Amino acid sequence: MGARGAPSRRRQAGRRLRYLPTGSFPFLLLLLLLCIQLGGGQKKKENLLAEKVEQLMEWSSRRSIFRMNGDKFRKFIKAPPRNYSMIVMFTALQPQRQCSVCRQANEEYQILANSWRYSSAFCNKLFFSMVDYDEGTDVFQQLNMNSAPTFMHFPPKGRPKRADTFDLQRIGFAAEQLAKWIADRTDVHIRVFRPPNYSGTIALALLVSLVGGLLYLRRNNLEFIYNKTGWAMVSLCIVFAMTSGQMWNHIRGPPYAHKNPHNGQVARAKQAKINKWDYIKQKAFT
Repeated sequence: MGARGAPSRRRQAGRRLRYLPTGSFPFLLLLLLLCIQLGGGQKKKENLLAEKVEQLMEWSSRRSIFRMNGDKFRKFIKAPPRNYSMIVMFTALQPQRQCSVCRQANEEYQILANSWRYSSAFCNKLFFSMVDYDEGTDVFQQLNMNSAPTFMHFPPKGRPKRADTFDLQRIGFAAEQLAKWIADRTDVHIRVFRPPNYSGTIALALLVSLVGGLLYLRRNNLEFIYNKTGWAMVSLCIVFAMTSGQMWNHIRGPPYAHKNPHNGQVARAKQAKINKWDYIKQKAFT
């Protein structure tokens, strides 16, 4: 009974196989290959992302701001995958560019990046970099930039939006203002730590020493203290210094540009204008 039943079961299974659609096997094979390819591609992306983050962390351990050329910019900022935010300062620090604003902005940017690097909240979700025009002309051309300095935020996903470009003309480039802008764009809060500045203390000490030495040398003849002409000259110098535009800037801290509400014109500080001939020449050979 059992011997006769086994062949009958095999014949029934064969009939079922014959009734299966002939196109189902290629479809299942294609689906299997697709799943394997997707799994391999995902693993490749994860490995590439891990390598990029590891390289960025290594650079950050050496310096808080790392410089980028065109190749590094495209690899670490433009090309996916990316799970980190990147703050980039586009600048022109070479002496021939004569950009004093770039040097001042670079000092504030360095203070901000150092504050992030040495803070307890430092992680691999935010990095600071810099692109100099003379080292990454192709990057300036790609982004259609012809002035510096400019600060941009490149988010982990998608393209930068309008708010990802820092409004330097209206706000200025103080490290505290940059930190506030970064917090709005990335939810990363950076407490700015400024290095101690002893220049004022040293200048005051030198002035007191000079006056004290002068009084000591003239201790037997101090009639010059009662000289009205001398005191008048000193008073005039103080008045001119206090009423100067530099003193107003020091007290009020105005931005480097101001927009006229009536005609919409913007009066700005001198920025580093990229040499048009250099731009045309570089674009012609690319």
